[in-house]
This record gives sequence, structure tokens and C-alpha cells, in this order.
Amino acid sequence: MSEAQARVEVRDIELATRAPDTASPQRMAPLFLWGHGLMSSVAQEDALAIFDWSPVCAHARLVRYDARSHGDSDLDLDPAHLRWPELARDMLGLAAALGAPRALLGGISMGCATSLHAAVLAPDRVIGLVLVAPPTAWETRHRQARFYRIASTCVRWVGLAPLRLLASLPRPGSTSPVAALQSGLAEQLAHADARAVATAMRGAADSDLPDRAVLRGLRMPALILAWRGDPVHPLSTATQLAELLPRAELHVAATLDEMRAWPALIASFARVASEKAQS
Repeated sequence: MSEAQARVEVRDIELATRAPDTASPQRMAPLFLWGHGLMSSVAQEDALAIFDWSPVCAHARLVRYDARSHGDSDLDLDPAHLRWPELARDMLGLAAALGAPRALLGGISMGCATSLHAAVLAPDRVIGLVLVAPPTAWETRHRQARFYRIASTCVRWVGLAPLRLLASLPRPGSTSPVAALQSGLAEQLAHADARAVATAMRGAADSDLPDRAVLRGLRMPALILAWRGDPVHPLSTATQLAELLPRAELHVAATLDEMRAWPALIASFARVASEKAQS
């Protein structure tokens, strides 16, 4: 699937975007913004070749983008701007810049958190949510935040070598989603800007998912996709979100093959959510 690349000015920076290069009728469909994970990028996700986005593009105008200080987007060395609520304002700003008053929002890990915060900030602008691999949150967030703070300081002092070694260590279960993402992270860190990584991790350390009581008030449909055996993306967060969000459905994958079936689930969700939003 060929893609068109563009830089879009959002708030105080330019974000790098990719969208299917096609003149098909899907351009008239609702916008679907997709955000990647911490220290990742659109290019890194493509290198993993886990998702085939073709089914989704039949029902939504897919635009994937690099968050600030990630991938090909502008560098921002203020950790406060990398906190999840600020990234959510970037996501909403990108939707507005692309001419979409309402949109489907989704992402993996940090992109999942960004989408949730955007829905809290502007619920009337969100048709539906696709929440993949929800990160640590609430009671499980403290330990992960502490790791990010320590790692951020380490990177500032000695660079990325320790993180590259940690990311490249083998884990059991080479067919698991966890192993695939770990491999992609190691590749990403091999070419990353240490300043950007340190800033992004500090921003993540100072972030958490929205308050549970606020999430209970969201009324848009949500598709939650998760896997087992990953302490950075614990199944407990996904199951709690499924209980908190009034219109949520949860699917859990155990293998990469099961994960590769997700685009069909996302495509079906996008079609139904779009039809209901237009009715």
C-alpha cells in the first residue's frame, strides 16, 4: 500500500504524517488518526509488518503520524510537552488541521493513552476509540514511571547504549507480540536521538491515564485490543478500561497470528462507529 507523506503544522510544531496514496471513496469516510507507542514511529511500526491497514482503509480515511520528538516530527526538548494530555492536544489539533470536526482516534501504548486523553478533552469530537495495548495505569503506573525517570537521567548522562542493550535482550516466546515489539524498539533505539528519548521518557514518567470516574462518563464506542504477559502493557489495564468505558469491547491476543487479525476487527469497528455517528 503506497502512502503519501506530509508535514502538518499543529500548535507550535510540524508533525510528520502518512496516509494511503489513493483516490478511492474512502477519502469521503471519517478520519481515523493513529498514534504509535513511546520511542516508536510510523516507520518502525511498518518495519515490524504486524498490521495490514488495507481493511481499515475501506471504511476510514487513515492518517498515521509521528508524535512530537518521535520519528520525523519536530524535536521538542520540553518534557512537559510530551505528557499524555499535551500529546492529546496535538492529536486533536492534527484532526482540526486535516479538516475533520469529528474523527476516530486510536493508537498503541502511548498512542492509546493519547487517544483516551483526547476523548476526555473533547468527547464531542470523537466518533470512537481504538485502544491497543493500554499501558500501565493507576496502581501499576508508579513502578513504570520510576523506571522512566531513572532511564531518562541515565540517557542524559551516558547516552542510549544501556537502553539498546536492555531492549535487545532476548525474551521467551519469539512468536509473541511482546517479542515483536521489543525487537522493533531495539531497532528504533539504534538510530534514535538521545535527547528526544530522554525527553519522551520523562514526559511519560509524568503521565497517567485519565481518572476512572472521568472515563465512566465517556459515551463513544471503544475497541480495546490487548495481549498477555507484558508488564509494560498489563492486561489489568485493558480489563479495567473495558469495565469503565460504557460502550467498550475487549479482545485479547496470545500470539502474533491472533494479533494480525486485529485490522479486520478495527475495520469492522470503524464501519459500525461511522454509520452510527452519521445516523
